[in-house]
Amino acid sequence: MTAVQRFRNCARYWRTPLLPGGDLLTAEYHDHEFTPHWHDAYTIAVIVAGVESYRYRGSDYVAEAGSVPIINPGEVHTGSKAVEAGWRYRVMYAPVDFIRELANELSGRPQALPWFAPGVIRDPDLATRLARAHRLLEAGDDALAAEAAMLDALSTLLARYSQTQSVPTRLATDDVRVAIMQERLTGDLVEPVTLAEVAQAAGLSPFHAARLFTQTTGLSPHAWRNQVRLQRALAPLRAGVSVTEVAAASGFTDQSHFTRHFRRMFGVPPGRWQGA
Repeated sequence: MTAVQRFRNCARYWRTPLLPGGDLLTAEYHDHEFTPHWHDAYTIAVIVAGVESYRYRGSDYVAEAGSVPIINPGEVHTGSKAVEAGWRYRVMYAPVDFIRELANELSGRPQALPWFAPGVIRDPDLATRLARAHRLLEAGDDALAAEAAMLDALSTLLARYSQTQSVPTRLATDDVRVAIMQERLTGDLVEPVTLAEVAQAAGLSPFHAARLFTQTTGLSPHAWRNQVRLQRALAPLRAGVSVTEVAAASGFTDQSHFTRHFRRMFGVPPGRWQGA
């Protein structure tokens, strides 16, 4: 690729029964920017060309061709180009249960939920295995080879880089308050809710509530609630429910509002994502 060439903004989501409940993405972007968001699955990417930058856990990272950026489930992150041309990548959104079961099989006993340290993995062998598995899964013409390659790549990732994250035995006062606010925000995603109501549930002033919530989750209460709406919209979309119905049931004001937020998170409108 020469310096004057640019990638297009194009993305294809697709699915395979070999990764139950997961999503896969083949994409390239020139000027698309992903706003802060999270996924319920492990985000396992391989940069094929160009360079991506992203913010994750309070730090900025740059992932060049041949590198493997990993995002843990539920972790807020962004994504944008780091060079003028943009970037091209292949991504697996691997379900938590799938990765947990694979980790258990590798160790021969139940394991804590695998966790990957922040940072870009620079391991050419791993990148080659992940990219090959992704290509075989996308081709879809040899299920045996594709599944073997996928399990090999994910097993290699787990064996070399997974850790376990300690879970506190008790929650701090602020964590409890944030949990109360989250419960209030998600109790009914269609019902309008004010910041004052959310703050009152946690026994805080609106200013203190908004500040604490944002510092803890990385998103404002409004943005966090919209992310929950988007995550909960995926199951009915997969089931074939119309975009209009899903938008209304998820609490968005209309389909265009839903589509705008969905595109910012997934890079494609919900109809195209559903069509995968």
